[in-house]
Amino acid sequence: MAVVIESSVWEPNPGVYIFIFLASLFSIIVFPYASSSGSSSSSGKAPSLFDHGISPTASSLRFQRNFLLIYSLASVMEGVWSVFGEFELAYYGLSREQMMFSLCVGFAASLIVGSFLGVLSDLIGPKKVCILFCILHLFLGLWKRITDHPSILVARICLSLTASIFSFSFETWMVVQHEEQGHRQDMLSETFWLMSFFEAASLIGSQVLSNWLIGDNLEKNMASHSITAVFLAILGLVCLLRGWTQTPQKVALKEYRASFSAYIFGGVSFSYEVEVYSYCCDFVRLPDKRIWLLAWAQACLHFSIAVFWILWAPTIVADGREVHLGLIYPCFLGSRMLGSTVFPWLNSGLSSLRTEDCLVYAFIMLGLVLSITAYDYQKFKLLNADMQEIGVLVTLFCIFHAGLGVVLPSLARLRTMYVPNALRGGMISLSQAPANAAILLFLVQGKYYHNIGNSTIVAFAALGLFTAAGCMHVLKRWGKQPYHNWHKL
Repeated sequence: MAVVIESSVWEPNPGVYIFIFLASLFSIIVFPYASSSGSSSSSGKAPSLFDHGISPTASSLRFQRNFLLIYSLASVMEGVWSVFGEFELAYYGLSREQMMFSLCVGFAASLIVGSFLGVLSDLIGPKKVCILFCILHLFLGLWKRITDHPSILVARICLSLTASIFSFSFETWMVVQHEEQGHRQDMLSETFWLMSFFEAASLIGSQVLSNWLIGDNLEKNMASHSITAVFLAILGLVCLLRGWTQTPQKVALKEYRASFSAYIFGGVSFSYEVEVYSYCCDFVRLPDKRIWLLAWAQACLHFSIAVFWILWAPTIVADGREVHLGLIYPCFLGSRMLGSTVFPWLNSGLSSLRTEDCLVYAFIMLGLVLSITAYDYQKFKLLNADMQEIGVLVTLFCIFHAGLGVVLPSLARLRTMYVPNALRGGMISLSQAPANAAILLFLVQGKYYHNIGNSTIVAFAALGLFTAAGCMHVLKRWGKQPYHNWHKL
């Protein structure tokens, strides 16, 4: 008598999607009313969907909506290429070793070239760098369309550079133009969380679009997302060239280097003469240590996000379980959308928490999630014990992404407080260099020398998040008093 073993493929409950959608909608709709009721304003006007108590001007709303449209379009461009990931590489016949090598090449490109693209953005303006973002997507889409076997290494380098540009250029342009056009400061914080919200929503939309384009005929429609990328890139170029305003950059390399050195490394001195007392004082500018704290927190966050996206799927299927990964992916992004809607609640007058306080708690929560994941992975590898239930792991990962929805706009807000706009792009891109270097080191050591396991990499990511929480605690203490960065010799 034959024994039939039934296998089941795990899928998230459809009710999870409904819950995340309704919770996000509830948070967005209720907040303006709660905010207006807590304010001293006696206006009888009903608040708008994203109004925080003071009616924004038409130009402010137009600016915000135009930016979010361009930013969402760029998010879809980024998401179209990442939907299939390893599946597309396997379709072109790459082995696991070749996939890992291409991943290493991508992080090497981000480290060597991507780290300095932010400096280039500060020098020539973020608009030109964003145009380069669209050109790279256009080149990659056309190349994959006309070539039967495109070079995976070139594709990986292009995508790594576009990801680096995406991480700083759009935010930098928005902040600079927001200040130059004189829009309300509270709308800047509102735009930060809307960026996180629309980015996650656009990534979900790109997944739906890619799956719809390919359909059931994989052989015939595999290149369809390349055509989509070409169309989106052309549309992005049109929006950037026709609807994007920017003050011409007039920053010389020597001036930028002196300013960057003054804020980051210190050492720029000047003399001040007081005629009444007939003496001359020399002062030197000390580096602003608050920028170093922000840079380290940004690096730790970038490292943990990269580690998550590399290892989340191997962690879930570590003991051979079958899972519909494509149905779990929207849960993560939906959780980030929900977390981003919490940001205005935490940073409004309704809450007594400062931004630094929120980041301390959020970083600790993210670190605990990765610590539990690392412990579970290590227990499975060493003791051959059962992994956590898939539902538990997915819940932990959703909590991780909900925390990201709070952390990302909070860090953007602190950058606006402590980082000069003229140095913003360079600070963001250079702060990612240590993270890219660490990821590249762990990939090489783990894959080719087998010196580092996945659980150890996740544990390092958790440790980095805990140190980021410490940085935010120190930043909070230093933020209570004006930071004196001019020191008398």
